[in-house]
Amino acid sequence: MQLKSNITRYIITAVILVLFIVFAVRLNSVTKIQLVNRTGQTFETGVVVDILQDNIQEDGARIGQQVVDIQMTSGEKAGQILTTTSSAGYLFGAACTVGMKVIVIQSVSGDTVVTSVYSADRTAVVIGFAVLYILLLCLVGGKQGVKGALGLIFTFASIIFIYLPIVYMGYSPFWTSVFICSMTAAVTLYFIGGATKKTLCATAGTLAGVIFAGVAATIFSKMSGITGWNVSDIESLMTLHQVGGIQVGGLLFSGLLISALGAVMDVAMSISSAMQELCDQRPDISRLELMKAGMRVGRDMMGTDSNTLILAFAGTSLSMLVLDYAYDLPFLQIINSNNIGIAVMQGLSGSFGIVLSVPATVLLAAWIYTWERPKET
Repeated sequence: MQLKSNITRYIITAVILVLFIVFAVRLNSVTKIQLVNRTGQTFETGVVVDILQDNIQEDGARIGQQVVDIQMTSGEKAGQILTTTSSAGYLFGAACTVGMKVIVIQSVSGDTVVTSVYSADRTAVVIGFAVLYILLLCLVGGKQGVKGALGLIFTFASIIFIYLPIVYMGYSPFWTSVFICSMTAAVTLYFIGGATKKTLCATAGTLAGVIFAGVAATIFSKMSGITGWNVSDIESLMTLHQVGGIQVGGLLFSGLLISALGAVMDVAMSISSAMQELCDQRPDISRLELMKAGMRVGRDMMGTDSNTLILAFAGTSLSMLVLDYAYDLPFLQIINSNNIGIAVMQGLSGSFGIVLSVPATVLLAAWIYTWERPKET
């Protein structure tokens, strides 16, 4: 029986994977409108072999730019040594040293080659840390860790290969994120819990929590006047709106739903699992007792998971908060700034979703787990 169940699960997983790949390939066949002319320009890898002119000062600061020799390891000039520059900026360039791997912006037009150092080559570090995390998750979590890793990979792939193309085509970012959250929650929780009542309850509870977060954000937006047009990079986004018809106004709320998904999913699955275990241990437990037990579990999770979201958004706003503090800005200016309003909306709306997902999951689980019992009197 267990073997048959595992085979069925593998078949369903394979079908999900095939459908996802087909859907993603069709979506990503869209032709993008060229916003910047990059004809002849590529990003290539290279290794610094010599520092011809350094820009380090006596006090250790770097001013101006370095002149360096770089042996190219990719692109048209692979194997050749090119003399180029590296600026001292915080966003672009790198403090080059001999043997350092770098990314080079290379523009080739006939015999003319223009290059500059874009940044240090962090490709191996970024990929290495991601792989290390996946391995650690699998080693510590065992079989469940592997399932969690599969769910994480599926979620990331869904955002990159499904969400972005759909939004680029001009569809509503908000409803696209609802679709993505529903799909990833269902698949991830299926990987973890299988085709069970527990998975059904957790998926429904997750979707309810995400929708509650979206509703809270919408109400906050209407009452405060803060919209997706108040974000700091709106000038760049306006280009996308005017040229490609992308609904940039909904990106803020769309991002909020996706940000809240993980925490809401955690709450819903934990409550659903705890109530399922309680039903297994006490088959005669009444629906009311089951609901009370589920609410006790949920209340213990509300505080910590709400803090998770609020602290996450607060952490991303620390630079802004430090600047506000250093400039000693008035309270009324700070509390009414767009950036603070957006951070508050994101943190609190996501927390609304977490808190309200608790009773939603409890009610659904209590009803589903006791559905086949004789009617209680």
